[in-house]
Amino acid sequence: MDRASVEIATLLQSGFRYALSLTHDTHQAEDVLQDAWMAVIRANGPLSKPYLFSAVRSRFLNANRREKLYPVVSLEDLGELGEDDSADEGGAGLDGELLERAIADLRCVEREVLFLMVVEGYTAQEVADLTQRPRGTVLSMLHRGKKKVRRYFKQQNARTMP
Repeated sequence: MDRASVEIATLLQSGFRYALSLTHDTHQAEDVLQDAWMAVIRANGPLSKPYLFSAVRSRFLNANRREKLYPVVSLEDLGELGEDDSADEGGAGLDGELLERAIADLRCVEREVLFLMVVEGYTAQEVADLTQRPRGTVLSMLHRGKKKVRRYFKQQNARTMP
């Protein structure tokens, strides 16, 4: 592979991780990334993380708006509605699963800020520019998100203690 191909592959991997952090669904993340990538290519935009992340975020928000207007429920989901979730409690001791659950409980904007700052390593100002929010709001969402994750872990630990 030449250098340009490696850079594009790295950019797309970062874009996929970002889309996955927003959607929490592999297939939806792939769809969002594909739509965003096509938009970047069609617009002849810069091949940069901020530009791609902005396109991913935009596609994700549009898909969520559409989903709220026209909710879709699969037949498989209908079959699972009556099932009891208590059988799933056996694996709750694993930190990775707990972290996934804690992050899934966050609001979408809190998840997004947490991902961009913790995983991607952006500064608060860069996240503010990328998401078009004030820096103070970004810092506030980061603080609230971390606080909710800590609280979730404390609650889970309290449940497992005798």
